[in-house]
Amino acid sequence: MYKFYNANVLGNFVNDCTIRAISLAEGKTWDETYEKLSDLAQAKGTMMDDKYFIREYLNEHYPRVNVVGSVGQVAGEYSDKVCLITMNSHITCSIYGTIFDSFDCRRRQAEYLWIIKD
Repeated sequence: MYKFYNANVLGNFVNDCTIRAISLAEGKTWDETYEKLSDLAQAKGTMMDDKYFIREYLNEHYPRVNVVGSVGQVAGEYSDKVCLITMNSHITCSIYGTIFDSFDCRRRQAEYLWIIKD
C-alpha cells in the first residue's frame, strides 16, 4: 500500500527524501532530522543527501538487509517492521508494509533495507 506523505515544514516538494524518510522512521520532526544530519554531514565534510553518507549513517545505527525485488514487494515481505528502503537516487519509509512518500515508488527496484523498528 502507498500513502502520500510530505513532512516538509513548508509543504515544499524538494529533494528532501532523506530527511522525510528518516524523520518518519525514527519518530523525529523534519527539523530535528535536518539539523542532526546536517551537523553529521558537516563534521564529515560531505552533503547530507550523499548516498554513501546516508548508508554509513544507517549502517551505524540499524541492521541492513540485502533485498531483491521492487520496493512494494520488499515492503510486503517486511510488513511487520518499520524500515527504510533505498533505491536508485531515493530513500523511502515503510511502516508495517505501507510506503509513506511524496510519490508512489513501489514499482522501483529496491537496493537495501534497514530495519528501524521490529
